Amino acid sequence: MHIGGIPVRTLVAMYGTPLYVIDEEAVRAQCRAFHRAFAATGVRYDISYASKAMCIQALCRIVAQEQLSLDVVSAGELHTALSAGVDAARIHLHGNNKSEHELYTAVRAGVGYIVVDHFDEIEALERIAASLSCTVHVMVRLTPGVVPHTHASIATGQDDSKFGFQLRGGIALEAARRIVRAPHLVLHGVHVHIGSQLMDAAPYVQAVSRIAEFVRAMDDALGVSVGHINVGGGFGIQYTHDDHPDDISDTVRALVRAAQEAFGDAMPVIGIEPGRSIVGAAGTTVYTVGAIKRIPGVRTYVTVDGGMTDNPRPALYGSTYRAALIAHDDRHSTDTEVVTIAGKCCESGDVLLRDVALPRVHVGDWIAVHDTGAYNYAMASNYNRFPRPAVVLVCGGVSGVVVVRETVEDVVRLDRMPPWL
Repeated sequence: MHIGGIPVRTLVAMYGTPLYVIDEEAVRAQCRAFHRAFAATGVRYDISYASKAMCIQALCRIVAQEQLSLDVVSAGELHTALSAGVDAARIHLHGNNKSEHELYTAVRAGVGYIVVDHFDEIEALERIAASLSCTVHVMVRLTPGVVPHTHASIATGQDDSKFGFQLRGGIALEAARRIVRAPHLVLHGVHVHIGSQLMDAAPYVQAVSRIAEFVRAMDDALGVSVGHINVGGGFGIQYTHDDHPDDISDTVRALVRAAQEAFGDAMPVIGIEPGRSIVGAAGTTVYTVGAIKRIPGVRTYVTVDGGMTDNPRPALYGSTYRAALIAHDDRHSTDTEVVTIAGKCCESGDVLLRDVALPRVHVGDWIAVHDTGAYNYAMASNYNRFPRPAVVLVCGGVSGVVVVRETVEDVVRLDRMPPWL
């Protein structure tokens, strides 16, 4: 098995395990696929990489080089993007509870726009912009009442959501009114995000319809129009053979067609925010098998040197993956067995894959779990005080560390001992 032209065995020998491996060419290919899909429609568009999927300096620079904007949800993600050399004007700030410090930092940095989520934030932004004698472009985030077919933990467009302004009861319209009346705020556009790991265009088409209705209501009530709509991200990828996401070009074509029908000659810029679909399939996590427990008639557990600390998604919401076995020796076996790949955390729920068929596994073999580029490193933790793995970027037969492997010294670096102990 090779990644980016390099044998996995070689990567393990150079960097150890657990190891996150990111294929640079795969990331760039996805960025270009989105560009081609929009370019074929002839509309004005803006693609923003949703950095929460994986926010490291090297990745921020790659997507910026591919002419993508970047959306961030914290001061830490903003600092990462800026320190990677991303133009602040191409950065957008999200978040349902942005602190005044985060808002101030974003405004002072000159981000392109800020997506507002609640009324207090509108007041805070006006106050900050006035203090800095500047204007701030904002998008009003709608909760459109679209319920996508996805896991409840990653659905965001339904009425019962912590995100955005509800359309019902004129709440979103009141938010737009306050923005328009604020002397230092400019209503840049309208934003929605309906969920993640969506397999077809139907929820996006429905969201465009709700946005268009709201834009018409704003025009009638406030006499304002907007030049930018953003339908968020959530484009699904194929984690297992049961996942069948639509092709990017098909989804974009359906989305654009819906917008053209809804807006006609007043067609705005269309924005999207792919994250998982940019980096998900580009990532592989490699583990070393440390223990095998065969329970006759019950289950075979194959325990690896990582787990929920480097990939909490299976424990959080039952995410599934595909895996491959790389033998540590030169054996070639056609025998297969069904195994459960477990992590080493002190939790019964620390299971990465259940009941997967692999060639017969031996201690010292390596397990490669595919499609782990999104929300794996981003959600990694030091639970049980395990150091987080290294991240390696590979491209055209060369590799380099882009995040250094933590040590046990790093784990205790921020600990402090009070003087009375």
